[in-house]
Amino acid sequence: MISLNFMTGEDPLSLDRIRAVLIRLEDTIIFGLIERAQFAHNPRIYQKGAFKELVDLGFTGSWLEWFLKETETFHAKARRYTSPDEYPFTVGLPEPVLPPLTFPKILFPNNINANPSILSFYTRAIVPRITRRATLALAAQKRAQGIIGDEEFEDDGNYGSSANLDIEVLSSISKRVHYGKFVSESKFMSDPAAFVPHIIKPNRDALEKLITKPEVERKLLLRLQKKAAIYAQDVGPDGEATGLNGNGNADANGSAKLSASAKIDVDGVVDLYESYIIPLTKEVEVDYLLHRLDGLSQDDIDKLLEISKNKAAAQAA
Repeated sequence: MISLNFMTGEDPLSLDRIRAVLIRLEDTIIFGLIERAQFAHNPRIYQKGAFKELVDLGFTGSWLEWFLKETETFHAKARRYTSPDEYPFTVGLPEPVLPPLTFPKILFPNNINANPSILSFYTRAIVPRITRRATLALAAQKRAQGIIGDEEFEDDGNYGSSANLDIEVLSSISKRVHYGKFVSESKFMSDPAAFVPHIIKPNRDALEKLITKPEVERKLLLRLQKKAAIYAQDVGPDGEATGLNGNGNADANGSAKLSASAKIDVDGVVDLYESYIIPLTKEVEVDYLLHRLDGLSQDDIDKLLEISKNKAAAQAA
């Protein structure tokens, strides 16, 4: 899993370092979605109580929730969730078997966890879209075998493989969204005076404006579209790309046009970021900032404001 290395002594709040991690996470998320898209929707694995085998074990959640619990139980024992950038989907996990690592204090103490929202939008909006081609192909195969009606759609029986890939994608999206905390802390510490008034008198809109860079978002979505279009292609025996325009070329405007054999719905990948990941990351960033002064004395706040004064004086000198 891609992460900042918090033990190197380098500045973990460097926006350049954070940006590099976020860009690499784009690749991880896209490739994970491509892998998940090869299987049908399999909606049964997202329905609570749908597997009698789990109910008999006393577990009333969904197959995916059970998979998450079992996987994250093992990872918790290996101290994965002691890292500042790791957030489990499961509550009540066991303590690590290994002794804890001593991480530098980077983030202000907080309890913000967006994973319930991530799990909800991923299973309800993203999975049905990215698996649409595999689901339709499965239905055609079943009809050819005389299976029609409700039985022809959505379920290919690959419950373990689907859930395993879901967990990989969910973990990557979670890391991407919660990195918003590092972005907020970095921007806050660069100029506390710009943020403090809107935290003392909570103003979500003002805080969001301080952290939002529309041009950066525009470039992100463009880069994501190009990456997804490239990764969605197959490579022929001679190394030629076969999923772009059917012959490896872009259209006259330079846009990537995918053939029907493309491995992923590129627009679906872009929509994942534009409609879900970016807005939710902003919510995490703003929520983090709104609690950034919790428990601080006026002297503590004055010291933060002094940072802005000193930087302004240095720039004027």
